[in-house]
Amino acid sequence: MKTQWRRRFAGVQGLQAFSGVRRRLLAAFAVVVLGVGIAPRVEAHDWRDWRDDDRHWVGTWGASPQSTDAFTVPTPASFSGQTVRQIVHTSIGGNRVRVRLTNELGTSDLVIGAAHVALQSSGSSIVAGSDRTLTFGGRTSVTIPKGAPMLSDPVDLPVPALGNVVISLYLPNATPTGTVHALGRQTTYISASGDSTGVITFPTATTTESWYFLSALEVYAQPRSVAIVTLGDSITDGFASTVNANRRWPNILAERLQASRRYAHLAVIDEGISGNRLLHDAIGPNALSRIDRDVLAQSGAKYVTLLIGINDIGFSVFLPAEEVSAADIIAAYKQIIARVHAQGLLIYGATLTPFDGAGYFSAAGEAKRQAVNQWIRYGGGFDGLIDFDRAVRDPAQPSRMRAAYDSGDHLHPNDAGYRAMAESIDLRLFTRDSD
Repeated sequence: MKTQWRRRFAGVQGLQAFSGVRRRLLAAFAVVVLGVGIAPRVEAHDWRDWRDDDRHWVGTWGASPQSTDAFTVPTPASFSGQTVRQIVHTSIGGNRVRVRLTNELGTSDLVIGAAHVALQSSGSSIVAGSDRTLTFGGRTSVTIPKGAPMLSDPVDLPVPALGNVVISLYLPNATPTGTVHALGRQTTYISASGDSTGVITFPTATTTESWYFLSALEVYAQPRSVAIVTLGDSITDGFASTVNANRRWPNILAERLQASRRYAHLAVIDEGISGNRLLHDAIGPNALSRIDRDVLAQSGAKYVTLLIGINDIGFSVFLPAEEVSAADIIAAYKQIIARVHAQGLLIYGATLTPFDGAGYFSAAGEAKRQAVNQWIRYGGGFDGLIDFDRAVRDPAQPSRMRAAYDSGDHLHPNDAGYRAMAESIDLRLFTRDSD
């Protein structure tokens, strides 16, 4: 994918350089032919058309699907004849969008009676005139087989960078919440009954903070646009961040990128799952099993950040049969690196943040964390380093998080801690090409 992208971009640059020569040749030709009464033939397309033709789809938002289980019991647990209105926050903008719905972890077919996309006004309301009906192969309703995702047809809708987009789904049948992203940290609005997908003022009956049957929003982006996929657990998912404020560290990273013209073409796709582990299922499928789906299948992906492993260490206290060593975690990292590199992407390792004082802390676990971080920093496996441990640890007691960054559970940062993490990232990492 990366090689194809470079060839395309190089081709666009070549066309730009060629266009000046072509204009001068056409002007000279016009002088000659007009002298004998022959109208000059002008090409129908210039380099700007080629540049537009070379645009491609890039994910601007994402949420990793997970199934309902003993640890993930969303409220409500099912829908019947209701509309679900969900809010997502973009990283980059564009003039055309498409939505990826998902029944990947469902146990039966999923019937979508209607689906709409619009811009958020405030709360559950949409901007008048922004509503667009989504179709799937030209149909306004679709049945998604169990285990499958489903891309909508593209629609023309200008969406801004760092803006809120509304996706409304009408579920006409009795529908269990088989595929969900539990920790949305964003209000989702649910109607009492009926198809309310296109209404401006939504008839809210209840709310929740999860996303249902929704895994991606993509924009038709400029040729050089690419995506950063942030793979991780609850610390990437934004646990304890302020609801509806988009203060997860991937959101703050997106803000930093948009603040600079040099980096504004870079999207950020958050693929964190709260409670996730590398080597065992717990909350969501283990990270090794979701590389293809959550990283390699993301439209426009070029860079990956990896922050996961603290739950593998901590859960060993409660689940001794699933205890892992530092060597086990490092071996899993190597497997992820190999699979990402095989597809031409770059991957940056993020050090595990302090957890002294958390419910599953132990001295043995801290020794594993230090060993893992040592390998991330100096093992040479990753393409670069993001040192989140250094960004948030207490200098006086490095096994603990700074009090100013601690949400209170001694494991998850607060809004200030997530900002410190995002601001510690060297943006020059995202100017590199793989060999």
